[in-house]
Amino acid sequence: MSGSVYAHIRRNPRFAELVARRTRFAAVLSAIVLAIFYGFVLVVAFYPSVIGQRVAEGSTLTVGVAAGLFMFVFFWVLTAVYVRRANGEFDALNREIVHAAMKEAK
Repeated sequence: MSGSVYAHIRRNPRFAELVARRTRFAAVLSAIVLAIFYGFVLVVAFYPSVIGQRVAEGSTLTVGVAAGLFMFVFFWVLTAVYVRRANGEFDALNREIVHAAMKEAK
């Protein structure tokens, strides 16, 4: 693409909207991940007895291991949510912006 196409893209108000929406979405997901991860670390640091408790009487599974497995699965789910939205909503908006810029540049 030429420099004029990039200039048209940057001037398009839909581009600013795309950047703002994508940034907001990524910030929310990042905040969720950081809160869960550092929450787990804080529990390990300040309440280690909670992490070592058994999930059920006679079980070998502890709360810490269960929480770790939950976080692993949850982070994969958040990644899938981001990929789904990026491939759907964000890519559609991106195609629209590029198509409009290509028309204007001609």
